[in-house]
Amino acid sequence: MARYTGPKEKIERRLGTKLFLKGERSYSPKSATVKRMYPPGMHGKTFKGRLSEYGLQLQAKQKIRNTYRLMEKQFKNWVKDAVKSKHETGDILVKKLERRLDNVVFRAGFAQSRDQARQLVSHGHILVNGKKNSIPSCEIKIGDMIKIRDGSRKTKYFSVLMPQWIKKYESPKWIELDKDTMIAKISGTPTIQESGLESKDIRSLIEFYSR
Repeated sequence: MARYTGPKEKIERRLGTKLFLKGERSYSPKSATVKRMYPPGMHGKTFKGRLSEYGLQLQAKQKIRNTYRLMEKQFKNWVKDAVKSKHETGDILVKKLERRLDNVVFRAGFAQSRDQARQLVSHGHILVNGKKNSIPSCEIKIGDMIKIRDGSRKTKYFSVLMPQWIKKYESPKWIELDKDTMIAKISGTPTIQESGLESKDIRSLIEFYSR
């Protein structure tokens, strides 16, 4: 599956907001969004353009799409499926995005960024209900159990690095995380508030694709 491999902090600087795409580094003073929170390019510091309504909708779309690390075609299909549903579009969209396997791995604290979570899934380190699942976009359901493959637990990442941050990590309410067994159970439905997305951005996103 295609994925973006370019500079992540440039995306955040262009959008003018932190998306925490670099995991722990995003919270560090070394982050480019701390040193240079202005658009990249030679005119970045002096750019004072005012966005049109279309520009604001496009910006909202880019913020949400890049937060979940999706390519345009895939993201567009997800939004249009949510719009076609008979339920509240924003709620459906958030549920679909948050229940992607790579996002669940991230939300469970097994990874510090969604890109890192996607790599763990793609490399076969994650089990869903006891079976290996290497499809990042797989939609996880209530009652599903997410755990680390036994053979992967011996690697430095899972045995040394992950324990350093997961002890103080708090998972969202819709995930029950057992830090001793490293098993995460999906016990509820993710909400817009828990996703960290802004309602106005979701409305702008829907308007963008409803044009």
